[in-house]
Amino acid sequence: MTKTAWVFPGQGSQALGMGMDLLDIPSAKNKFAQAEEILGWSVTEICQNEEEKLSQTLYTQPILYVVESILADLLRERGHQPDLVAGHSLGEYSALYVAGVFEWSAGLYLVKRRAELMDSAVGGMMAALMNFDREQLEKVIAETPDVVLANDNSSAQVVISGTAEAVQAVMTQVKAKRAIPLKVSGAFHSHLIAPAAAEFQDILESVEFQPAVVPVLSNVEPIPSIDAKILKQRLNQQMTGSVRWREICLQLPANGIERVMEIGPGKVLTGLVKRNSPDLILQNIQSAADLPA
Repeated sequence: MTKTAWVFPGQGSQALGMGMDLLDIPSAKNKFAQAEEILGWSVTEICQNEEEKLSQTLYTQPILYVVESILADLLRERGHQPDLVAGHSLGEYSALYVAGVFEWSAGLYLVKRRAELMDSAVGGMMAALMNFDREQLEKVIAETPDVVLANDNSSAQVVISGTAEAVQAVMTQVKAKRAIPLKVSGAFHSHLIAPAAAEFQDILESVEFQPAVVPVLSNVEPIPSIDAKILKQRLNQQMTGSVRWREICLQLPANGIERVMEIGPGKVLTGLVKRNSPDLILQNIQSAADLPA
C-alpha cells in the first residue's frame, strides 16, 4: 500500500463556487445545513454569490473547514484513509478533525471563534516574498523589530508579518523577484495578535481533545504526534506562531510518505510540496468530480 498524507489548505485558497457540486450528495447537504445552524449564516449562499464575503476572514475560515471536512468524509466513505495529516494554518483544524482529535461540530465552533477573533485583530500587515536571498531576509528580520517570518512555505516563497512600517522596511531592504502585500485584516502568525490568541486559549481549553488516530504534523512543530495534550498545546501556539510548511513538506518523505492528497480548493499546497519534496506523487481533491470511485 502507498503511504499517503492528506493535506488541507488555508486562507487564500478559497474560490467562488467551491463545494457547490457537493450539494447533490445527501450527506454533504446535511453537513451544510448543520453548519448553518452553528454559524448562523449559509456557507452555500456565500460560496455561490458573495465573493467579497468569501474573502473576509470571518467567513473564509469556517467555509474552508466545512468544505474540506465534507470532502475528507466522502473520501473516507469510499474506503480511503490517510497515514498522516497536516494543514496549512486554518487547514490544521481540518487535519485534526480527520485525525479524530475533536468532533466535527466542536471543530467548527473553534474555527468560528478563531475567525471572529482574527477578523477583529486589525492593524499590521502581511506580505509574500518570492525568489529572495534567505540569508539576507533572516538577517534583516533579526535586525527589524515588530516583523516575523509568518509562513515559511518553501525555499523560494515566504510570508512576513508585522507592523506596516516594519513589513515595508523588510520589503525595501531584501532583494526579491516579487513582493506582494496580502489582503488580510491583521498581522496573523505574529506577536501582534497575542490579545486575540490569549482570548482564543480560553475557548480552546473548553474543547476536549482525543488522541489522534493518525499522526498530525503541526504548523508550529512539524514532528508527527498523536498525543492529545501535545496537539492542543501546538494549536494554542499556532495563531501567533510561524507556519513551518517547508519543514512539514520535508518531513513527509522522512516519514515514509509516497503520495500527498490535497483536499480542498486550489493547488497551493501540492505546488509547495512539489518544490520542497519533488519525488512524491501528488493528487488534488477539489470537488465531487475528483473523488475516486
